[in-house]
Amino acid sequence: MGASERHSSLAAGRYRAAGVRCAPGAASRHRFVASFRFAAEGLRYAFDTQPNFRVHVAATVVVTLLGLWLGLPWHSWAALALTTGVVLITEVFNTAAETLVDLVSPQYHPLAKQAKDLAAAVLIAALISVVVGLAVLGPALWARLGLGV
Repeated sequence: MGASERHSSLAAGRYRAAGVRCAPGAASRHRFVASFRFAAEGLRYAFDTQPNFRVHVAATVVVTLLGLWLGLPWHSWAALALTTGVVLITEVFNTAAETLVDLVSPQYHPLAKQAKDLAAAVLIAALISVVVGLAVLGPALWARLGLGV
């Protein structure tokens, strides 16, 4: 898929240039739906090609199931959703940054390495999410197991 097909305004211009007539608002609906399709393609790419993304998704599923089993209150869900969401988002941005660096600098370059190393902020997010997960899930898990806190 070329850049013109991914960029919604270029694609819309191509439809007009081809003489394709759309009902009022159809082009904007098409762009809106296409934006979700492109986002889903990005997430699929991350899941298919990035082992760490799959690990983070699996951890999110485990945390969610554990939270359901523990019957967590809404504020605990908010903390878990925020932290797991930040981890997944930073992993996607890390993948995007590494892909872009590979595009503009296919050969090794110290600055390319530095950019990739700095893009690994997902490590910070993951460590913080472990701390939040332990703080949120730990006491409830100990209580559920009858070990008290």
